[in-house]
Amino acid sequence: MHISSLPGPYGIGTMGDNAYRFADFLQRAGQTWWQILPIGPTSYGDSPYQSFSSVAGNPYFIDLPQLERDGLLERDEYERLPWCESETAVDYGRLYQLRYEVLHHAYRRFAQSPPEDYRCFCEENGHWLPDYALFMALKGAHGGRPWSEWEQPLKTREPGAIAAAREQYAEEIGFQMMLQYLFTRQWRALKGYANERGIRIIGDIPIYVPRDSADVWSAPEQFLLDENYEPIEVAGCPPDGFSADGQLWGNPLYRWDAMKADGYRWWIDRFRASAALYDIIRIDHFRGFEGYYAIPGGATTARDGVWRQGPGIELFHAVRAALGDLPIIAEDLGFLTEGVHRLREECGFPGMKVLQFAFDSREDSDYLPHNYPRHCVVYTGTHDNDTIMGWMHTASPEDVRFAWEYLRLTEAEGPNWGMMCGALQSPGDTVILTMQDLLGLGSEARMNIPSTLGCNWKWRAAPDSITPELADRLRHVTGLYRRLPR
Repeated sequence: MHISSLPGPYGIGTMGDNAYRFADFLQRAGQTWWQILPIGPTSYGDSPYQSFSSVAGNPYFIDLPQLERDGLLERDEYERLPWCESETAVDYGRLYQLRYEVLHHAYRRFAQSPPEDYRCFCEENGHWLPDYALFMALKGAHGGRPWSEWEQPLKTREPGAIAAAREQYAEEIGFQMMLQYLFTRQWRALKGYANERGIRIIGDIPIYVPRDSADVWSAPEQFLLDENYEPIEVAGCPPDGFSADGQLWGNPLYRWDAMKADGYRWWIDRFRASAALYDIIRIDHFRGFEGYYAIPGGATTARDGVWRQGPGIELFHAVRAALGDLPIIAEDLGFLTEGVHRLREECGFPGMKVLQFAFDSREDSDYLPHNYPRHCVVYTGTHDNDTIMGWMHTASPEDVRFAWEYLRLTEAEGPNWGMMCGALQSPGDTVILTMQDLLGLGSEARMNIPSTLGCNWKWRAAPDSITPELADRLRHVTGLYRRLPR
């Protein structure tokens, strides 16, 4: 259940009252984990996996009524604005037009009398916050254009140009720094509330960062760029049975030799920041650390890529030496080699099993529950899958028939509950269910269709849909399979 999908009247889910109510719902339901998607500021396409920063928080999640209680907003500055046409879908275009104007009202009051801990916050985050705030200020000054299209002195971070920009855009830089302070304060309060109720947070970090990000602009030496700051090779997936051209993600690849030379400092800093935000970290596309698909920078499809060797266990030894043993889930879906399996096992991380992948009626599958190891995290589906009820209508009839027979599904119970119970009764020591499946929603509630734009990341739960009765039913089946906290 991503933050954006929480119900509420202001266009998108926030870290406000409904987030606290959701933590109460999870406690009543006997749950111990709340998994979310990446929480960074989103860019074109609205994907949480394409963020302007690998460290910063999304200002859209800052709760406006909390700012009113803090004396930073007046109610009429946000209450009557047309945030959305539908309470069950995020309108990112409206958010972009309205949210920052409202938050600027808060900044005018904030700047007059910053909180006592604000200076300490800025100092603690001094290794990334000033560059990020300047990056966002410059993006605004350039009409949102990517940094690769800025004038050369700013593009290449010439010291004189950077110093002049910090002075010229000081107010907007201050605004961006305030947003990160407010986000962090609200996030820590929400996470603390959840933790006090026995709910721990699973966060998600994409393996790659976008080219148009503060990360690449502020540390280009860590990425595979040429002398003109153009990507030499980019990330993606090779052609397969689902896509003849493969997937061209376009993220710049890491310059692993440079990262190794400085002790993987960039990754250590990233994991340190993530460990401060979450109780456990899910690494998206874990297989890229063992071997990654590299596509020429100017390519228009992923057909001409090649596989290259990743940093392997050496990176995780460096992270462990610096930060200790971090709790991590490895997203190990897709095409895997023996080397990927060995790396995950050597790291000791649990992998993922997705129940929707199990029912290929043509062959046996590692995703059938009777094949699961104990040390794994079981999902009915992920953000890239259809909902269970949607899958029932879109999968092949043979696969759906196999699922009904294998799981002994019944109309009386409901196929969504039957499939969720199939996950709960599996040997896997952790099970994650999606809110859409708990609510029994169809394809209209799907979060993402990979390789598409414009229709994704919008789903929100309807007001009053997350009920005590639903919590009690979830608690019953959780207890039935002996998964309640002890």
